[in-house]
Amino acid sequence: MEELVGHCHSCEKPVYCENGFLNGVHEEQQLYCTDCYSKKERDT
Repeated sequence: MEELVGHCHSCEKPVYCENGFLNGVHEEQQLYCTDCYSKKERDT
């Protein structure tokens, strides 16, 4: 089952919850897709 949770704070890509697992990262009240979160972590 796939359910829309929201959109990535950086790129606006839709982020889904798939079978009970978030397909992204929620950090500091912001939602990120896995690609943008990985880039954010490399840049810091």
